[in-house]
Amino acid sequence: MFSPSSASSVHVRRTDKVGTEAAFHPIEEYMVHVEEQFQNLARRSHVDKKRVYLATDDPSLLQEAKTKYPDYEFISDNSISWSAGLHNRYTENSLRGVILDIHFLSQTDFLVCTFSSQVCRVAYEIMQTLHPDASSFFYSLDDIYYFGGQNAHNQIAVYPHQARNNEDIPLEPGDVIGVAGNHWDGYSKGINRKLGRTGLYPSYKVKEKIETVKYPTYPEADKLLNSQN
Repeated sequence: MFSPSSASSVHVRRTDKVGTEAAFHPIEEYMVHVEEQFQNLARRSHVDKKRVYLATDDPSLLQEAKTKYPDYEFISDNSISWSAGLHNRYTENSLRGVILDIHFLSQTDFLVCTFSSQVCRVAYEIMQTLHPDASSFFYSLDDIYYFGGQNAHNQIAVYPHQARNNEDIPLEPGDVIGVAGNHWDGYSKGINRKLGRTGLYPSYKVKEKIETVKYPTYPEADKLLNSQN
């Protein structure tokens, strides 16, 4: 259908999420990141056609996207959009549609979506199996990546921060921060585990806390077990 090296994808979920779990995001918010991706691609190679796979539960969005972005080729199936509506969501056709959307979203080289949507996160997860490292092949308009039941997502402060108001939390280098989310305005929200205080802090003043464990190759597993006994 399309060459992954020349296609991006957009997933727009609106119906049941808007106003409850997620905010409304117009198509322009997604496309600014798609355009940036194609501009970066054009610096490295010739872009014959700017193709975008559009997955959405809003059947009117395809025509809106075509009207506002005539220089793009949008690939979408409105029957899937209709089947994703609230009255049709739990049918066999709807299930087939969401599986197809997830598959094609994962096949592109860049995904723009909202990580508050499980469809978006599953597509991103599948992308990881198709490339040596696809960790940066996305842009989320809301949440940072997470999955249900995951271990705590921690960061480590690398710069000090003095709280400027009641919403901020202070940081000292080495403090461990439990991340609640990124507000995409320069600040993240989390809990300073040393102080037990929850609040905002500058996103650039922390780095990811990587948890490492001994994970031997299979022939070495017995040696590790014996050393622990």
